[in-house]
Amino acid sequence: MLIVCVPLLVLGGAKLAGITIPVPEWERDYVLRFPIAAPSVVAEPLQLPEILGPEDETRPLIVLDAGHGGRDPGAVSRLRDGTEVFEKDIALALTLELRDRLLAQGGVRVALTRDSDRLVPLAYRPEIARLLNADLFLSIHADSAGELSDVSGASIYTLSNEASSEAAARFAERENAADRLNGIIVEGQSEVVSDILVELSQQRIQEEASEFSSLIAREGDGVIAFHPEARRSAALAVLRAPDVPGVLFESGFVTNEEDLARLITQDGRGAYADVLARAIRVYFARQSNR
Repeated sequence: MLIVCVPLLVLGGAKLAGITIPVPEWERDYVLRFPIAAPSVVAEPLQLPEILGPEDETRPLIVLDAGHGGRDPGAVSRLRDGTEVFEKDIALALTLELRDRLLAQGGVRVALTRDSDRLVPLAYRPEIARLLNADLFLSIHADSAGELSDVSGASIYTLSNEASSEAAARFAERENAADRLNGIIVEGQSEVVSDILVELSQQRIQEEASEFSSLIAREGDGVIAFHPEARRSAALAVLRAPDVPGVLFESGFVTNEEDLARLITQDGRGAYADVLARAIRVYFARQSNR
């Protein structure tokens, strides 16, 4: 009764006294608005990148893929001074470092899925390698372990229908969702085709990818820090080109201070680039002798 009567008495008294009591109205300044999701955008048509290096088309071609980019930062960490560090920047810096080494050494052609801070749809990345008739595809990333700052070390992923571990499965799920989370729509994509590509009907291609993975582990032994489970496999969309051997290289964890310290310095990235460049050259040398 008090809840009902008191407001009525107040309003009645105010009316008798000629007092106007303001009430809330829609669209006033105190109404706060904020976006709840990034707007979706239709991806621009795929454009093939320039092929760098020798003009001789018999020379082997590797496509280097710097993960994430543009509105997709990938994993995010923060330095002690508060500066944010993004996976997309680490991946691009390491990719450019590797490109420069390969071109300086000669004999290998190189193409990049991106050479600047821009978003390349996930579906385009392996397609670029396929359309360029590449001999090898290498996608470069840096992982995050969330609050587990003690998790560290590089990992090497190859394609598989069955993930090698629960952690590998979670990683693949996160990476494969990049386009959806960033509102990227690639028109004309077929889920049926996507399912066919991951069937791994090209056994030889997967064997070659596994060989390249083992070479990275061999050349990096004692040079760079690897995760205890360095070689992994998962159903990664970026590795789904059915006719190009592909490997995803996780250079380390941005959430680990030691890994991050190596990845944000040119000398640290140089060690990774040296290992990858050697593995690439040994792989191509083996292929040419078969």
